[in-house]
Amino acid sequence: MKHDYGAVASELESLLDLDVPPLAITFSDEAPGGVPTFDEPMSEPAEDGRRGRVPASCVFWMRGTERTFTTVPEDHGNCSVGRMTHGFAKLSDVAGNSDVAALFESGWVGMDDVPKIPVVSRGFGHVTYGPLPETPVDPDVVFLRLTPKQLMILNDAIPEMSLEGKPQCHIIAMAKEQKVVAASIGCMLSRVRTEMGSHEVTCAIPGSSLEDVLGRLRRAESIDSTVATYAARDKRRFR
Repeated sequence: MKHDYGAVASELESLLDLDVPPLAITFSDEAPGGVPTFDEPMSEPAEDGRRGRVPASCVFWMRGTERTFTTVPEDHGNCSVGRMTHGFAKLSDVAGNSDVAALFESGWVGMDDVPKIPVVSRGFGHVTYGPLPETPVDPDVVFLRLTPKQLMILNDAIPEMSLEGKPQCHIIAMAKEQKVVAASIGCMLSRVRTEMGSHEVTCAIPGSSLEDVLGRLRRAESIDSTVATYAARDKRRFR
């Protein structure tokens, strides 16, 4: 491990004034040593056979703020979209599933849109989630839940950051595969399944980019502080 991830998490929380601690996400063929498996019960199968330990892969973002655990592909099996973005399935594998049919029939996504959705290039045996300070290995992705103001600060630091929409989970693939900082305004599929706050957006940072991101955030914080001081002083004329 190259970083003191406790210190990295603390600085991210301070620079962005985070409400939710940063999450580490790592893909691997073998389970990291000493990390427990996610042990919530498997759901009853849907009529089309879908089942998983949570409603969708994005729900692991919420569970991962509480403890570190590792998952296997079967744990992600309920959401066909998440299975595709995480590299566990192709469209041909899930095209007959009822959740895919519902999304197509509603017009939420079209068949032509699917090939444009970023995905992890191959299926790994494990995806590990947990608070960043606890990560046992260098993470592939550092995941943040942000308010619009926090996203503004991050965008000031990284103006080339990609801002994405649906499906929300594809920003994980963008950070892992393309090594870009990618934020998402969210998607209705994920917001309902995760119960993520309506005031929240998300961001995925490549683990390899953490040092650069922190350096740029430090500079942006100094600039924003100067501008905030000016704006506060200037508006006193209107009281």
